[in-house]
Amino acid sequence: MNKKIFAVAMLVTSVMFSCSQDNNSNKGNNDKNTEDMELVQNWDKVFPQSDKVNHTKVTFKNRYGITLAADMYSPKEHNGKMAAIAVSGPFGAVKEQSSGLYAQTMAEKGFLTIAFDPSFTGESSGTPRYMASPDINTEDFSAAVDFLSNLDSVDSGKIGIIGICGWGGLAINAAAIDTRIKATVVSTMYDMSRMAAKGYFDADDSPEKRYQARKALNEQRTKDYKAGSYDRAGGVIDPLPDDAPQFVKDYYDYYKTKRGYHSRSLNSNEGWNKTGTMSFLNFTLMDYASEIRSAVMIIHGEKAHSRYMGETAFQKLQGDNKQLMIIPDATHCDLYDNMNKIPFDKIEEFFNKYLQ
Repeated sequence: MNKKIFAVAMLVTSVMFSCSQDNNSNKGNNDKNTEDMELVQNWDKVFPQSDKVNHTKVTFKNRYGITLAADMYSPKEHNGKMAAIAVSGPFGAVKEQSSGLYAQTMAEKGFLTIAFDPSFTGESSGTPRYMASPDINTEDFSAAVDFLSNLDSVDSGKIGIIGICGWGGLAINAAAIDTRIKATVVSTMYDMSRMAAKGYFDADDSPEKRYQARKALNEQRTKDYKAGSYDRAGGVIDPLPDDAPQFVKDYYDYYKTKRGYHSRSLNSNEGWNKTGTMSFLNFTLMDYASEIRSAVMIIHGEKAHSRYMGETAFQKLQGDNKQLMIIPDATHCDLYDNMNKIPFDKIEEFFNKYLQ
């Protein structure tokens, strides 16, 4: 991959900590308090609404007092208390995109599910806006478990999570700390801490490259403080260069077209704050993956550029309740919304087995 094309690839998810873009600042978008939350009630998802499930908007607080907004899906026909699943991701997406599709589909299969917006994004609260944190975002999953555990319709001993893309790594970190999570599925996984410290394909894995990244980020902090606002890093690159790598084209096809565009999605629009994801640079999400005793399934596409991250994560897992599934011919973004590629029947089978 030549340097020009690699630079395009590094910008695609807005988390490569580059401060080279000159996008508009984030003025006027850094305040979202709980009391100001007005959740959209009409169907504004990028996927069609199912007539097999009930849908409602819900909110719950995490351990830091941030109120998370979620779509809750429940099967119209069920008996007794249900097993439940919390879903989030991809990184920089919103619940109206891939996570909502996963949640609605799993509800059709008999689970009560929620797809939530992470702290600082989408309809969830948290200021300043468009920030990310390996700690707070891991906590978001546990807060979802708090909420589900206290629903009368849920069996609190049967709760699982699904993390998509960058939220796959966060889901593994959540499973490592939260013993209430009985089963975890990660789909088309990114390890955001590995990406931050080493870049795509570990091409920037050197102390000097990390120093230069830290230097640029801290210079940006000085600029942001002086301006009183946060510059945005930019979402998926637009217009798309002709020589962009295929996986960048795949991102564009999802986030920038009718297929997956959403007005609240960071990847579809102006991305994270330039300093919004810098804490991942000094954090490693996989440190305690080997100590997870509950069940974990990692799903990746055979042709996904990110496949190496899922396979490395799987190598760290211990026990006979861990599974790696490679989907033939599937790319990274195929597992966002391609109903012919996402193995929902296998996911259902996995949760039925381990949410007992």
